[in-house]
Amino acid sequence: MLSAWADGPDMITQCPIRPGNKYTYKFKIIKQEGTFWWHSHTSTLRATLYGAIIIRPRAGSSYPFPKPYREVPILLGEWWNGNVVDMANQALAHGTGPNISDAYTINGWPGDLYPCSQNQMYKLKVKQGKTYLLRITNAAVDNNLFYKIANHKMIVVAVDARYTNPYVTDVLVVASGQTIDVLLTADQPIGGVIVYEGAPSWTSRTPLMPVLPAFNDTPTAHKFSTSLTALVGGPHWEPVPLKVDHKMFVTIGMALDVCPSNTTCQGPPVGAKLSASMNNVSYVPPSSLSLLQAFFFNVRGVYTTDFPVKPPVQFDYTNPSINGDLPLLFAPKGTRITKLKFNSTVEMVMQNTAIIGAENHPMHLHGFDFHVLAQGFGNFNPATDTLKYNLFNPQIRHTIGVPVGGWAVIRFVANNPGVWFMHCHFDGHLPIGLATAFVVENGPTPETTLPPPPVDLPQC
Repeated sequence: MLSAWADGPDMITQCPIRPGNKYTYKFKIIKQEGTFWWHSHTSTLRATLYGAIIIRPRAGSSYPFPKPYREVPILLGEWWNGNVVDMANQALAHGTGPNISDAYTINGWPGDLYPCSQNQMYKLKVKQGKTYLLRITNAAVDNNLFYKIANHKMIVVAVDARYTNPYVTDVLVVASGQTIDVLLTADQPIGGVIVYEGAPSWTSRTPLMPVLPAFNDTPTAHKFSTSLTALVGGPHWEPVPLKVDHKMFVTIGMALDVCPSNTTCQGPPVGAKLSASMNNVSYVPPSSLSLLQAFFFNVRGVYTTDFPVKPPVQFDYTNPSINGDLPLLFAPKGTRITKLKFNSTVEMVMQNTAIIGAENHPMHLHGFDFHVLAQGFGNFNPATDTLKYNLFNPQIRHTIGVPVGGWAVIRFVANNPGVWFMHCHFDGHLPIGLATAFVVENGPTPETTLPPPPVDLPQC
């Protein structure tokens, strides 16, 4: 609350920290506990610049589940054999998608399955019979990930630092930017890369590998994502707001941009640049002043508050065969955002499109958690799909993977003054426009009014 100056996104709340300079982030932790993470929010620096933030219950309070023997942060990441900023700039210049990473990492280690990284695998040492709380973060730049541990079940107890009803599973789906807390009981025979105390040297054994779903196993991902529910009455649980003040229907997906003159763009198609949009608006960040500074100091001309509440054309959103007939193929660029009254309730239907190609977009909202009321496939139908809303115990998150070729509905209360970014957490989609922002007006009291920026706020 009132910590917008410490949010950090490049040209949303601040200008980037200049080389050789520093900025101290100060923020209040109010009614929050669980697994968060921090990362760079300019260019593709978050490829390696990230870490976990763990907030435990207050002294005298406890977890709403049996106390684990140990807590272990698990950060899932990626690695490139090259300069990630140079590769990202090249991809942007030629209008192509992001470079595929050369390796995946767990807590910074690529693992022994890669030929160039022998004896560089993260090993979790456990005692047989003990239960561990794994705090899992997907810090991968452009991938949603499945996570399994061979021959072990896990119990999901929290997502995005919000407690859930216990959910037993042998596979997790962690979208880019999400966190999941699970209880793991070491109840199997001694052995494996989860190294049981008393096991022989693990290097002398071939570890038992889990059978992972295919990378595009949508049914498995959807089953997991729709099986999670909030722990009603648990710590920091909040009921679903029933009165909605601001309804939005937002298409999200890919688009095209015209190739600049004297530039070779590789498409697809050749001669065009890859782009992205929300409601046919491809977001462009300001260049000289952050949105939050423009809002606070009432500087005009930096942004407009006319982001559309629905797409300009209604069409068969998930039908890939209509690409060539769409006037929406080339989305216009702009810095168009949404202005909200303090304490108003927003409901947003996010509808995936099949323009260029359908993907599971992990959509992240800064400054707020939201209730995930429903998810489904095909085109959202208000006549029937609103009947599926879970208004009792929907999961509460800050990042939701909108199903590939489908939709998701979220609802949140705009009770945090400032400017708050909403964007796809795939780094390849953010700079090409899959983003927007909300400017939330001040409340009626000093306690609900955004304070001035700190004196060390980075300047452009």
